[in-house]
Amino acid sequence: MTVTQRFKAIFAGSVGNLVQWYDWYIYSSAALYFAPVFFPKGDKTAQLLQAAVVFFVGFLARPIGAWAMGRYGDKVGRKAALKLAVAMMAGGSFAIAISPGAAQIGVWASVILVLARIFQGLSLGGEYGASATYISEMAGRNYRGFWSSFNYVTLLGGNLLALSLLIVLQGLLTGPEMSRFGWRIPFLVGSLLAVFAYWLRARMEESQSFAAAKAQGVKSGGVLTLIRQHPRETLIIMGLTAGGTLIFYVYTVYMQKFLTNTAGFTVSEATRIEAAALFLFMCAQPLVGFISDKVGRKLVLAISFAGGVVATYPILSALAAKPSMEVAFLLVLGGMLLQTGYSATGSVVKAELFPTSVRALGVGLPYAIANALFGGSAESLALWFKSIGHETGFYIYASVMLVFAFLVTLWLPDTRRTSRIIED
Repeated sequence: MTVTQRFKAIFAGSVGNLVQWYDWYIYSSAALYFAPVFFPKGDKTAQLLQAAVVFFVGFLARPIGAWAMGRYGDKVGRKAALKLAVAMMAGGSFAIAISPGAAQIGVWASVILVLARIFQGLSLGGEYGASATYISEMAGRNYRGFWSSFNYVTLLGGNLLALSLLIVLQGLLTGPEMSRFGWRIPFLVGSLLAVFAYWLRARMEESQSFAAAKAQGVKSGGVLTLIRQHPRETLIIMGLTAGGTLIFYVYTVYMQKFLTNTAGFTVSEATRIEAAALFLFMCAQPLVGFISDKVGRKLVLAISFAGGVVATYPILSALAAKPSMEVAFLLVLGGMLLQTGYSATGSVVKAELFPTSVRALGVGLPYAIANALFGGSAESLALWFKSIGHETGFYIYASVMLVFAFLVTLWLPDTRRTSRIIED
């Protein structure tokens, strides 16, 4: 493929990925406003905790989506799986945007919210495996780390877009207006963006790897094939994801609430700190991906996890001490940059571990399981530790999980040299 062809394919896959993650993250970004609408009982921490539990429920649906659409992507094609995923996300966002609150329909409001998040969880469970696989397969051997890093560029871009829209709305609407109806606008925008992403993905090229495997009559494998033939690879992905996704969600999802609920910043201040740090974190992804093309994925991952082990407790403790906005921004940014080694290379490492016949399933399913258990529970656990008066317990928990991920990295082959993506 020419550079232009690769760029077009990766652009089409990445834009859809950005929309998917925007739709996923806008829930967390707007939760400070809509939590009382769906969960009117209790204080602020209790309302946020209930909203976080629903966020976790969406995560529990992701392994099912990863299995279903991973099999679909390996059997029918990466393109077909990506189209289906974004269509499901559009439906979930629209349902949340128009749902009445507890004041109108009582407990049914929370039921609608849970069902919509399950639907979105199924969608995103399939999205990660399909998009990571597609972008890695289209990237080319020499710069696979660089191009594959755009999977997280757009993932972070979706989060940043969600925060940016929230900042705009905060400037245009008053606090009471945001709580009454303003929080619905981002969900409506997300459903419309998902329709556009579907149109874009319908015009994508299929990946060379899948097309070659189909032409050769290679049959896709299922979960049993994954477990029997690739047990080490499956366990490695789960181990890396356990620590990597936990600390990723601490800084990209929970941090906004941590800054308001613990550090004492206003919602708008916390949103601005988070958005600025996320932008620079996003810009760092291609650079670290490029470095991994030169020195290897394993070294980059090891440095990232080791840095996180050393810095997590001090950074969170310093933020809890209520520093100035400038210091808080530097602390949040520092924590994010330390994990860039995982975020920039996580997608390509997973894809390079598997052959074409089980790649979408192999990338998506173990990631989704570990992501649900450790990433999805991060916010709920952090708020639970705070609710019982032992918030530092969560800092210790996060640090221990990073130690575990570092040890798993030592078991990882350098996939830059041993990559099973050979259809270049």
